[in-house]
Amino acid sequence: MLLAYLFYESKIAFIILTPVGVWYFLHWEVDKINQKRREFQEQFREAIQSLAASLQVGYSIENAMKETKKDLSILYKEDTAIQREFTHMVRQIYLQIPAERILEEWAERVEQEDVRNFVNVFVMARRSGGNMIGIIRNTAGQIRDKLEVRAEIETMLAARKYEFKVMAVIPFVMIAYMKFSFPEFMKILYGNPTGIGVMTACLAIYFGAYLLGEKIVNIEV
Repeated sequence: MLLAYLFYESKIAFIILTPVGVWYFLHWEVDKINQKRREFQEQFREAIQSLAASLQVGYSIENAMKETKKDLSILYKEDTAIQREFTHMVRQIYLQIPAERILEEWAERVEQEDVRNFVNVFVMARRSGGNMIGIIRNTAGQIRDKLEVRAEIETMLAARKYEFKVMAVIPFVMIAYMKFSFPEFMKILYGNPTGIGVMTACLAIYFGAYLLGEKIVNIEV
């Protein structure tokens, strides 16, 4: 509605631009999902550090998971994703469910690439009978390094993302300011083919710049 009013002052434009509103809502939903995914990745990084440390001092994988749950209880609230997952897995351990099965089910639930890679290595090491602790510790280190690089990039881009959000709002603020401060000047842009063409071109440029900015500030590692 705001978009149609600022750029066209037309109810017909509101109907035509409805798909844009739907797209924005879906885009917002995807952003929320990605934010939760990034939060879980950070939590997983802490979990894998604790798990690797427990394995290094000689704990079995089952006891290492229990110790990791204790460490996570200090860092995170009980309602966080990683806490819920480890609480569930520790309960499964007490029910004598094999660690291999517990971790495979975990990877299926969370659908995270890093978790899946870690579990795959664990399962292969367990079945091959090799140096499981060494393999898992090495894999945990590699995944941890990857997540740390990702966290560093997120930190460096945090200010840029904030600036991008501010810049994305400025065009709408400027148009609203011009409409209310200089209505006679802005009137020529509404209700005629030339004005509609100019505003449509501006809107297209804005969306193009917005999508480009999204790609720049959202870097996947």
